[in-house]
Amino acid sequence: MGLLLPQEIVTERVLPTLRTELATALLERGWTQRAVAEQLGVTQAAVSGYASGKGTVDERLTDDPRFGETVERLADGFDADDLDEYEAMVEILELIRSFEDRGPICAIHEAEMPALEGLGCDVCVRGADDAVAADRETLANVRRAARTLRASGSIAAFVPNVGTNVGMARPDPVGPADIAAIPGRIHAVRGRIEVPSNPEFGVSEHVSRMILAANEVDPTILAACNLRTDERLLEAARERGLETFAFDAGYEDRTDRLRSAFETRETVPRVVYHEGAFGIEPITYVLGESAVSVIDIAVDLGTAGTAT
Repeated sequence: MGLLLPQEIVTERVLPTLRTELATALLERGWTQRAVAEQLGVTQAAVSGYASGKGTVDERLTDDPRFGETVERLADGFDADDLDEYEAMVEILELIRSFEDRGPICAIHEAEMPALEGLGCDVCVRGADDAVAADRETLANVRRAARTLRASGSIAAFVPNVGTNVGMARPDPVGPADIAAIPGRIHAVRGRIEVPSNPEFGVSEHVSRMILAANEVDPTILAACNLRTDERLLEAARERGLETFAFDAGYEDRTDRLRSAFETRETVPRVVYHEGAFGIEPITYVLGESAVSVIDIAVDLGTAGTAT
């Protein structure tokens, strides 16, 4: 599904489910179908449908205790004749607002509009947000990079056994939660690149470490991808004037060691690699300003590498 406004979810899911559940609650209190229809502003035929189980009920809404509590308050108020339509509207609007703030409406919206995936969007509650816009651009950049990677015919030969990934940080990253990457990593299957899902924040480990270490020394470095260390790739990088830098493969204190090495050099090389160790596969990282630029370099190196 493409564009879907939260108001459509309210209209097509919340209100029909609310009417169905409220009608059922009033009928259980002994109301006639005609009285229920008049109270809810629907036809008696609609109430008959609710009573026979034909009403719309979205369990993602009814599973939330707040929904049932609101229905019970409305039904009790109408039944006791101490709740008017204005007060009922206030109750319903409060429920909708609470459901839009990381609640069921938000969950339905994210499930049915893939463009929101991984954003932690709260635009319904707090309006347009520059940080959300930056996150959207970061996720979109990683998606474009993953598509380029998937379309490449040369890079599959250099995907590590542990899989590859491409990550990009939001501005001023402080930890792995600020890095968007592909959950589950990217693998080569029979010479083809398989991208398992859309990018999310906080799902990478080694790529995030590399980005964070590099970014502390050079804030323009926001992205990285990992490939299998291969002399053909390294030679192609050198031929293109890209500085290469070897580091120790050990995981212990890797981020600190890399940061210290970059600080000593006063620059961050665009190609950083290790030769592996016991139980650690040799890995090369390509660094850059964006996920797209990193993958463009990686594909170019892969193409040159397979040609030799």
